[in-house]
Amino acid sequence: MRVTARKTRGTRDRPGARFTREEGAIVKDWGGRLPVALIYPNSYYLGMSNLGIHVIYSLLNSYPRVVGERVFFEKDSRNPPTAVESGRPLADFAVLAFSISYELDYFNVVAMLKAGGIPLYAADRDERHPIVMAGGPCITANPAPLSPFFDVMCIGEAESIVPALLPVLEEGIGEARDGLVKALAALPGIYVPSYPPGKSVVRQFALDLDASDATSVVLTRDTELGDLFLVEVERGCQRGCRFCLVNTAFSPMRFRSVDRLVEQAREGLRYRRRIGLVGPAVADHPKIGELLAGLNDIGAEISISSLRIGSLSQDILRELARGKAQTIAIAPEAGSDRLRRVINKGISEDDILKTADSIGRHRFRQLKLYFIIGLPAETDDDAGEIVRLALAIKERLDRHGNTRLTLNAAPFVPKAGTPFQWLPMAPQEVLNDRLAVLRSSLPLKGIKLNEESPAWSQVQGVLARGDARLAAALADIEDVSLAGWRRAVEKHQLDIDYYVNRRWDTGDKLPWGMIDSGMRYERLCGELEKALA
Repeated sequence: MRVTARKTRGTRDRPGARFTREEGAIVKDWGGRLPVALIYPNSYYLGMSNLGIHVIYSLLNSYPRVVGERVFFEKDSRNPPTAVESGRPLADFAVLAFSISYELDYFNVVAMLKAGGIPLYAADRDERHPIVMAGGPCITANPAPLSPFFDVMCIGEAESIVPALLPVLEEGIGEARDGLVKALAALPGIYVPSYPPGKSVVRQFALDLDASDATSVVLTRDTELGDLFLVEVERGCQRGCRFCLVNTAFSPMRFRSVDRLVEQAREGLRYRRRIGLVGPAVADHPKIGELLAGLNDIGAEISISSLRIGSLSQDILRELARGKAQTIAIAPEAGSDRLRRVINKGISEDDILKTADSIGRHRFRQLKLYFIIGLPAETDDDAGEIVRLALAIKERLDRHGNTRLTLNAAPFVPKAGTPFQWLPMAPQEVLNDRLAVLRSSLPLKGIKLNEESPAWSQVQGVLARGDARLAAALADIEDVSLAGWRRAVEKHQLDIDYYVNRRWDTGDKLPWGMIDSGMRYERLCGELEKALA
């Protein structure tokens, strides 16, 4: 057997010119190896900016007897999906492993299986077909809507699941499918819909982040973050926002050591000048100042994901400015202290304005604000409060220079495993009214507004709190559009109001009840009660 790990720049046997511009792709001979297709059900442009894809790709290929290749969804392609590395179709692989980060990508999952000639429903597949698996935050939170399509669903983080999973797959591929699937069902963190578990499937997570790297593996300019070398700083969050999925999917909070992070960044500087620091709460790293100083000392330019307002000290901002960070992103989430208390954000307007003043003083090129509309207990006045706060922030920025201000507004979508999992979304007409207030005020004042569609957010809400009955509608959609969705829903007589607009009782059986995320029921109920008190 021959294994080659090589730069792929300039090769001719790759499907598409952009793939020849990659550096770091891992190419192996298939002989005697378990071929696994790592599938991201969205575009190459987005998927190659997802650090999780890099981590799993590297993990799979660290096993000598496994060959892992990437597959992406290409919306405008008339050809069936094929692997980046070999150009092989899905049917050639023994295992199809989907990594699913967003509910609206469920439509692409269905489209890819259909286009690849793979029977959509797990019950229709036999020994001739690949084992079809899924993982990722959406699956960890609520595997139910897609469960009829998958043989195996992974609940938790790949580093803690893959090492036990691969030997069972290697041994069982080619044998009786039922026996293999049953053996997989016995593994920690594995949910097999055809073998309902006798007890909850416990979410798995890596205990020591330093035990394995989480950095960019394949470098390409043809992606959203193409000028960055990505490095994961931490995983999880300890803040407890009541709407947020991070605690459900990624707790407990864990940090990588500064020495290891600087070493990874030093390696990354061989390929990119800018180091992208990734994590839901990067500034909560207990040695964030030491980390930023270390990166500056080795000559790195720094890019950082959304920062916690209460964690942004003058020293941190000074080091970010020294590292030529161009954009700072913060998330007030709501326009009033009252509503921030409802969601347990833990920051005040005074905190926000002081942070904005400091950001302006350091003359960063852009400040991004993230807000949620349609939150529980929101009133008509709260949209105006967002406008008022945004204008106050802009006034602080303008005192010091020309830092651009961008405001991103997204509808609240209740997520499984959070204290707000029992609550409905705001009606679509209410969301449209809230956005209209923002549209009529912010652009005129020089604030760029980015908004997410209320209509599509409601589809996302259906899928986030959905059950297995939704699979029939997903299977029948021919064109991914709002009209196509409505037709499929009507055909299968699904009560969308139940999933989106109805408050559920805390005693109701939940579609994701088979999952033990680590969040205690009593705690979730208690947090909900506090929010609505």
